Amino acid sequence: MAIAKAAAAEKRVPLYAHISDLAGTKKPYVLPVPFMNVLNGGSHAGGRLAFQEFMIVPSDAPTFTEGMRQGAEVYAKLKALAKKKYGQSAGNVGDEGGVAPDIQTADEALGLITEAIEQAGYTGKIKIAMDVASSEFYKTEEKKYDLDFKNPNSDKSQWVTYEQLAQQYKDLASKYPICG
Repeated sequence: MAIAKAAAAEKRVPLYAHISDLAGTKKPYVLPVPFMNVLNGGSHAGGRLAFQEFMIVPSDAPTFTEGMRQGAEVYAKLKALAKKKYGQSAGNVGDEGGVAPDIQTADEALGLITEAIEQAGYTGKIKIAMDVASSEFYKTEEKKYDLDFKNPNSDKSQWVTYEQLAQQYKDLASKYPICG
């Protein structure tokens, strides 16, 4: 590392640029697209929402900085919408930093996020990604996913097979701008 730092200093370039030259990386240097966790459910938040993380992805932003700006704008709109629809406490954040309103379903969560994207003026420019964390609500013995696992008296009609859960993913992806 010391040799790489010395070589970068000699060339008067940042260390990452020197390492990039050694690796033969193409220029310009491009940072990855940020995925921003904006709404929490699952084990990371209160309420009944089974799916754990909902993220926005400014995939059309020309730079990382612009993507962060767009994400911050959408997050501010989302927080305001959540408070308006679910009350002041909906602006509280979950363990992962996203808002955690008392949302019941993934469809409801995605609708709220989509509305925030629209209000911020980024329809078609910002996508949505999810980390469902389905292992958190998988019932091993029953071989089913308990979408009502946060309810102490879980409603067995909310327990689904992997085929049903996969179909739910497909249905959501056809309705919302989901990219992952």
